[in-house]
Amino acid sequence: MKKKIELEYSVPSSPKVLFKRLSTVDGLAEWFADKVDSKDDIYTFAWEGEEQQARLMEMIKDESVSFQWIEDEGEEYYFKFCMEIDPMTNEVALIITDYVDEDDEDDSIELWDKQIDELLKTLGLS
Repeated sequence: MKKKIELEYSVPSSPKVLFKRLSTVDGLAEWFADKVDSKDDIYTFAWEGEEQQARLMEMIKDESVSFQWIEDEGEEYYFKFCMEIDPMTNEVALIITDYVDEDDEDDSIELWDKQIDELLKTLGLS
């Protein structure tokens, strides 16, 4: 059984620039995986020679993108990138929703933290 986690990161970037990094093959390859390919709604992510496939579940322009790992099909599990813009300050928050094995929660959070550090580097923010 997996546990739902939600992580929030402040990303001082234009929503359009950030959304491109979250929703395109080229953008995702800059920070999320070593290599990304897509065919129709199936995305193939590669890390150090290992590949994993996910289905694009939903994309709302300049707002959110959600994927489901092929191995999780038929389950309620997914991972999602969602941008929220504070109406008062215009600050952009990136909210990541993921489902992780309870025993791996700390490792998963640490991995997301590292991935977001990479994202911030590609945006020239770190």
